[in-house]
Amino acid sequence: MPNVAQHVAHALAHHVDHVFGVMGNGNAYLLDALLNSTDATYTAVRHEQGAVVAADAHFRVSRRIAAATTTYGAGFTNTLTALAESAMARIPLVLVVGDEPTSGARPWDVDQIALAAGVGVRTYTVGRLDAVATVTLAIEQALAKRLPVVLALPYDVPTREAGPLPDVLPELSPTPSIAPGPDAPIAQVAALLDAAERPILIGGRGAWLADASDALGALAERTGAVTSSSTLGRGVFPDERYDLGVTGGFGAPGAMDLIHAADVAVVVGASLNQFTMRFGELFSPTTHVAQIDTAPSATHPRVGTYLRGDARLVTERLVAELGAGSGSGWRESIDATALRIQEVGEEFADDGRLDPRAAAARLADLLPGDRVVVSDGGHFIGWANMFWPVASPGRMVMVGTAYQSIGFGFPSVAGAVAADPEATIVLTTGDGGGLMALADLETAVRTAGGRGICVVWNDGAYGAEVNLYGALGLNEHPMLIPGVDFAALGAAAGAEGVIVRTLADLDRVAEWAARPATERPFLMLDLRISGRVIAPYQQEIIRVNTRS
Repeated sequence: MPNVAQHVAHALAHHVDHVFGVMGNGNAYLLDALLNSTDATYTAVRHEQGAVVAADAHFRVSRRIAAATTTYGAGFTNTLTALAESAMARIPLVLVVGDEPTSGARPWDVDQIALAAGVGVRTYTVGRLDAVATVTLAIEQALAKRLPVVLALPYDVPTREAGPLPDVLPELSPTPSIAPGPDAPIAQVAALLDAAERPILIGGRGAWLADASDALGALAERTGAVTSSSTLGRGVFPDERYDLGVTGGFGAPGAMDLIHAADVAVVVGASLNQFTMRFGELFSPTTHVAQIDTAPSATHPRVGTYLRGDARLVTERLVAELGAGSGSGWRESIDATALRIQEVGEEFADDGRLDPRAAAARLADLLPGDRVVVSDGGHFIGWANMFWPVASPGRMVMVGTAYQSIGFGFPSVAGAVAADPEATIVLTTGDGGGLMALADLETAVRTAGGRGICVVWNDGAYGAEVNLYGALGLNEHPMLIPGVDFAALGAAAGAEGVIVRTLADLDRVAEWAARPATERPFLMLDLRISGRVIAPYQQEIIRVNTRS
């Protein structure tokens, strides 16, 4: 007779095609059932945090929900930082964990429900007779609320008999889109766009999730608007001829000057966080800012008109409401390609080490065009975002930025590989975050193989802290990292390690890319860069934090 673990596996595999995890006492029977009786694919990671990170990255690339699984106790508490990131970034996933038995807590058990609630995540506990219903409800809620959930398996429940497996499983209905209400100021925004002389449209990740690209393209064409995107919305506009690239601290100076000159800005599916807004300096005081989002109200005080609703539905309504004019003609007067150009600098900084801008610009020419970029957190995030274009929002993944954490890079690779099996996965990480995530270096090398490249921006420090607190005169000793040979660490895990001290050393990337993926190793680039070159977005942070 099938047991509870088999029921959970049966229901989970019906809705989720990939599971990432670390095996332990609390999930052993679940993993046995998943591997022996379902079609779900399982990828082992080496740290429990990495299981959640991989499931998170999987959704960001594919828009398909994935699962993570760990044991109880320490296995569960190891996931909390990653769970907090997923909750703050509003990423749906399901974490299946062991929990204390129904007879009561053991000496090593903790209140996992309270801990999960503390980072904004709800727990659903499986019983003997309701396994399928509980799994289905948990996943349904994760998708509807766009949040992670925890599915708890009490230690003594998975082996209990639960009756025959159901032949028919419930299907999850798509989450209904939020239609604009009757009082939504669509006509007002359409009138603003009709009258605008310098209109700009800014798209974010929310627009991509809503499949609004075609509608945004139509709106840009009808209004003659210049376009731009948030960091996580890059590539959301279908026509790059009039696109300025990334908005905010990662944007090119000329492009940001042009946005500042806009008279009307319509922001679609972007939250307008401090980095996108350049700490309040993105728009001029006279720019009228309208926002389209699903949040209950505008997400930034600079917004003058707010339209709540699904990005695609509202944008389509805007297009239908526009007058018969042919647009402002503003975008035909600019050279967007020239405005997107970033300052590169010389090959070496004044300390004799590689200038990271020169290395990033050279890598932009060498990295395969089919790339999915996954980014850890740290000062270095500026370089990939400034210099490496991607084809769509799902090809730039930044797990950690919502919670301002580091150490998620290597496990993100596993999630991206599973989500897009044909792409080249490019990890960009720092030496600090790389060391913190080292447990899953082997995971990245094993899962990506010849389709994976890791770029380590190795400046021997926690760069963001040195740039801010070192500059304020604080003792830098806790901010420094003794020299680490990441090329050797990569080789120990089965990668090919390359120490990069000059731009010529990057020629190895071209040689690597020219070979079939099946005939090449995972490539670990240890870039020995200067820590004295500060990314523009970090300079903005420094200015804000040092104002008297």
